[in-house]
Amino acid sequence: MPSIRDALPADAPAITALYNAAIAQSAAVWRDVPVTVEDRRAWMAQRAAGGFPALVAETEAGVVGFAAYGPFHPFEGYRHTVENSVFVAPGLHRRGVGRALMTPLIARAQAAGKHAMVAGIEGANTASIRLHAALGFVEVARLPQVGAKFGRWLDLVYMLRMLDAREAP
Repeated sequence: MPSIRDALPADAPAITALYNAAIAQSAAVWRDVPVTVEDRRAWMAQRAAGGFPALVAETEAGVVGFAAYGPFHPFEGYRHTVENSVFVAPGLHRRGVGRALMTPLIARAQAAGKHAMVAGIEGANTASIRLHAALGFVEVARLPQVGAKFGRWLDLVYMLRMLDAREAP
């Protein structure tokens, strides 16, 4: 099982490689153009400046996954809700890396006083849907054909996990 730790600036090349693999090989990221290491460094800096964590999963082979959360939407009314993302190296899916990343990520959101965590998942990504469901997320919306990649329409599934039982903010 990998060790989980906060991402460091030195992890930016590995995070970039994982993210670009998802862009090139899957519909998990609805982008067509690979990102640069500088882009991922800026993304990491944005997360840190906002008080949002980025975690990496590391084995003796190096960084094999990462997960983060950030704002769900930019307006103040959404300040208690965050949106997560999780990426695992090709060939390591369904081996516990995603769960190992998501469990502390959820705990960090709870410790930060967040109320809800949202995941936006491509509708055919059954592995991610199953992972999130196993972690207590429920499907709350399915938006058909709102994206496109690889010459096909993509559905967006929103999954939600309540992080606390507060009746009011």
